[in-house]
Amino acid sequence: MHVQVRTSSGMFIMQTTPTIDTIRQRVSHIVHLPEENQEAIQILRYKPGQFYRPHQDFFADQTNIDRGGQRTATVLMYLTDVEGGGETIFPNGGGQSECGGAMSTGFAVKPRKGDAVLFYSMTPSGKEDSSSIHGSCEVTKGDKWSATIWIRTGKFV
Repeated sequence: MHVQVRTSSGMFIMQTTPTIDTIRQRVSHIVHLPEENQEAIQILRYKPGQFYRPHQDFFADQTNIDRGGQRTATVLMYLTDVEGGGETIFPNGGGQSECGGAMSTGFAVKPRKGDAVLFYSMTPSGKEDSSSIHGSCEVTKGDKWSATIWIRTGKFV
């Protein structure tokens, strides 16, 4: 049996524009790591019924680590308000939160256009941080558009 993990659609922005440059500069300033450590921006769209099961951005395989080191931080930017659902859930964040129209264990962030979430995939000592496990709750009404930048410990190649 195949279990779907992610049902959104997306693309990476490979070109540079003044707006993209400004976003990348701001992210670099916030995380205190150089722009060269950033992966390309990924744009995602979630339609009603779509989701991304909880996962980590921390790599377990050497192939990905060889492309610039471990993913140390994630900046998730919300490009639209979402009429229903679409929260970003951190299941190990404690408490109970609404997630896709139902109560779920963890801390959830409701997407609001212009807001961003920054979280780290590793501890200051370089170990995997299980509190960074996150997912996108099912969108119940409207569309969710987001942009993600992952930041590596070294130059991304």
